[in-house]
Amino acid sequence: MMKKIASTALLIVLTATAAGAQQPVLATPPAPSAQILVAVPANAMSVTAWYKQSFYDASDNKIGDISDVLVDRDGKVHALIVGVGGFLGIGEKDVAVAFNAVQFKTKDSNKWYPVMNTTKDALKNAPGLKYDRTAMTWVLDTATAGMAPAPLPNAR
Repeated sequence: MMKKIASTALLIVLTATAAGAQQPVLATPPAPSAQILVAVPANAMSVTAWYKQSFYDASDNKIGDISDVLVDRDGKVHALIVGVGGFLGIGEKDVAVAFNAVQFKTKDSNKWYPVMNTTKDALKNAPGLKYDRTAMTWVLDTATAGMAPAPLPNAR
C-alpha cells in the first residue's frame, strides 16, 4: 500500500512538473504601467515653444528659426534643425545643431529663447539638410551642403 501511495505521489509530481515546463517563457518582461502625472515638472519646456521660434547668437542677433527638434526613442533631445538664410523662407537652408551647444535665456516676461555661440555666416556655410518624407528623416542636401557657389566666369 505504501508503495502504491509513493508511486501515485511521484506520478502527480511528474505530471505537475511536465505541465509547468510547458508554459511559455516570456521573451521580454512586461512594460511597467504608465505613470500619470498630476503636474508637469517646473523646469519642463514644451517643444511647441521651440518650433518656429527665432534662434539667436551670443550677441542676441537673430540667426535663424527652429524648423524641427530631433528626439531619440528615450525622449532625449539630440539636435535642433535651424532654418538659416533666405528671405521669407525662400532660399532658406536647414542645418542641424547639437542640442547640448544651445543655451536658453529669458527676456520679456521670462520668455525663453534659444542662443548658440555661433554666427549666421557659420550656419549659412554649414552642410544643409533636407527632410526625406519617404525615409522620414533628415538627409544631406547635396544642393546646399555647404558647397561654395561656383565662381563666375571672367567676362573678358
